[in-house]
Amino acid sequence: MNNLTKHRFFLKSKLNWMEKKSVKTDQEQRFPRPDLFKPYEKKGSTFVHLPIPEKTIVKKQDIFQIILDRRSHRNFTAEAITLEELSWLLYATQGIKEIGPKQAYSLRMVPSGGARHSLVTYIAVLNVDKVEPGIYRYLPQEHQLIRVLLDDDLVTNVKKCCHNQVFTEKASAIFFWTSVPYRSEWRYHLEAHRYILMDAGHVCQNLYLAGEAIQLGVCAIGAYDQLFTDQYLKIDGVNELAVYAAAVGTKDTKEKS
Repeated sequence: MNNLTKHRFFLKSKLNWMEKKSVKTDQEQRFPRPDLFKPYEKKGSTFVHLPIPEKTIVKKQDIFQIILDRRSHRNFTAEAITLEELSWLLYATQGIKEIGPKQAYSLRMVPSGGARHSLVTYIAVLNVDKVEPGIYRYLPQEHQLIRVLLDDDLVTNVKKCCHNQVFTEKASAIFFWTSVPYRSEWRYHLEAHRYILMDAGHVCQNLYLAGEAIQLGVCAIGAYDQLFTDQYLKIDGVNELAVYAAAVGTKDTKEKS
């Protein structure tokens, strides 16, 4: 077995293996349930209150046409996106429909294995009306942003996070999704890691469809610098780590590819 085939174990269901090894999850062992939401400090923090999305923001109502038109866009104009548009994209990808009793689960705009929702959304705001450029974290319960950092070299460092892909410089915003793995590991043990990346796919596809519905361009980014991105977002890379990214901006109508 070579290295490639050996590491395909990651892609396979672990349920039978766990049963054979009599593996008990932390949930089965009655360990405390991890928090559904990452905590934050209110005092001294800067918040951006997002408008509640209205149906009127959607320019394309035909889901059949939205799916047909969905594609990756890497060419963006210098036109800023609006705070209302950013609000819609965040709501469509991680907005909350319901929170269970004692925060046992949350139902959101995307599916998640066991409704564990390990993902956290960070936004590099590069060109959004009414928002100072910087790194922000989305707070889905409150539907608002909390500022993580300001940076005079924001564009350069965000591009470095994305393995220096030049098209990110002209994006209006870069979505970075991190995972707090234990939210899912608590219930699913080793099976959790497959589910976490499935969840990331669900979230990014909603971003594509929500973006197309308001005629913004989206491009998923799988190639990122893990160590630099984790450090830049001020996460430890162990209990929280980056798993995916995507650029958003106003489509360049002259785009050829």
